[in-house]
Amino acid sequence: MFVGWLVFVGMALPSHADDQPPLTHQLKSVSESPPAPALRLHDLEDEVVAIGQFKGRVVVVNFWATWCPPCRREMGSLQRLYQATKDQGLEILAVNIGEDQDTVFAFLGEIEPTPSFPMLFDQEAASLAAWGVRGLPTTFIVRPNGRIAYRAVGGREFDHPEIQAKIKALMDQ
Repeated sequence: MFVGWLVFVGMALPSHADDQPPLTHQLKSVSESPPAPALRLHDLEDEVVAIGQFKGRVVVVNFWATWCPPCRREMGSLQRLYQATKDQGLEILAVNIGEDQDTVFAFLGEIEPTPSFPMLFDQEAASLAAWGVRGLPTTFIVRPNGRIAYRAVGGREFDHPEIQAKIKALMDQ
């Protein structure tokens, strides 16, 4: 079981979903565009998924947990982004931190639309240091050449036209 530190990125949220502040739609450019760190984890079917198998595609790597309110809120928008762009060269890898498959599976049943992209498990949080993750959610957009283009700390509305435009521009490179 993962025991460690993580910063919750966000504010205390009101008890009613309608009262919550909107998710943002901004991405921060990563100027040096470093290579994406290795990532090799098991998915819900206990198959190994590695980021390297998606070379040539844009990859969204989202670090999240079910106990994190902004993580929960952005999951539906990740699925809508995936549905809109998967046939054009987009892959999404959702890396769950510190939780077991039963917890994640139960949570996924609550999401509409239900995510169909790979859910990966890092119960020991071993990938956080390599990726420089200090809080959840944290998301990276990786270029087809395997280099990081954007980083987002905190909840995002990934199906927003501004984010989709940036991702599509990467897919067209």
